[in-house]
Amino acid sequence: MSTPYFSDRELGSRPRTNEEISENAWGGIIAAITSFIADGSFGYRYPIDCPDGEGICGCDEDLFLQALRGDIPEFPRWLNIREMPHTLVILDALEFCHDNVAKPIKGKYHQYFDHYHLHFSPDEGQVLFRERINQILSRNGIAYQLEANGRVVRFLTQELQNLITSARFRTGDRELDLLLETARNKFIDRNLETRRESLEKLWDAWERLKTTEKPENKKESIRVLLDKVANEQQFRGVLEDDARILTKIGNGFMIRHSEIGKAPVQSSEQVDYFFHRLFALIHLILRTGAFGNSYAPQGTSL
Repeated sequence: MSTPYFSDRELGSRPRTNEEISENAWGGIIAAITSFIADGSFGYRYPIDCPDGEGICGCDEDLFLQALRGDIPEFPRWLNIREMPHTLVILDALEFCHDNVAKPIKGKYHQYFDHYHLHFSPDEGQVLFRERINQILSRNGIAYQLEANGRVVRFLTQELQNLITSARFRTGDRELDLLLETARNKFIDRNLETRRESLEKLWDAWERLKTTEKPENKKESIRVLLDKVANEQQFRGVLEDDARILTKIGNGFMIRHSEIGKAPVQSSEQVDYFFHRLFALIHLILRTGAFGNSYAPQGTSL
């Protein structure tokens, strides 16, 4: 892992709040991809073969870029700071690169052509690529991160990472588990529209959760559910107020309904706020309410 710069050591990492790739970050990404082309890392998939047929000796840059544009047609023809594509196009390109990179390891030196024959370690190459790209994103305050599985996700603080991504939904209600899992996966997506959809799934899960005690009477069911979560009157009142307000939010914004007059969810910040607020209540109910210890047998899992 790269050593943090002095300013990071002194002041901490920069807030990861920028949702668009900046020109400086784009320049860093171009430099990183170019360096991995130059050292032969992409030769694992797009090789230059030794003229004597003795093995791979480098990366065919033209072939690599053709393949990249074949998968991502909006990507520019050349790696050029002045041709900066949309953020989502850049993030797609990072996933493509991660899928096709490998650490080149020098083998036999071919004196006549003055090159080495290469073999490759994909796992090591992906680690190196990930670390470099994530350093660029972090240093520029970009709100995305390239994960070990090669997918770009929205960056979460460590606290939210632990709360949201470590959850394992085992309520005994398959449909409820599916709604919660879908909501979680959509929430960490890099696309704002997909993140909006995470709210719809989470509010659908909330409506289903409210019927788990008495399916025929939702109001009575949520009363019984909250009684199991809190037996102290003041805290119980706070939970009831939150439950009522969150239901109102789901009905008043374009989350579960799209009629004219519903307020749209306009930004990722609003998605974050609404998601965290409802997820915290659901998390509390599932950990301490009707599902009890059988729901969360391992401390960090829901």
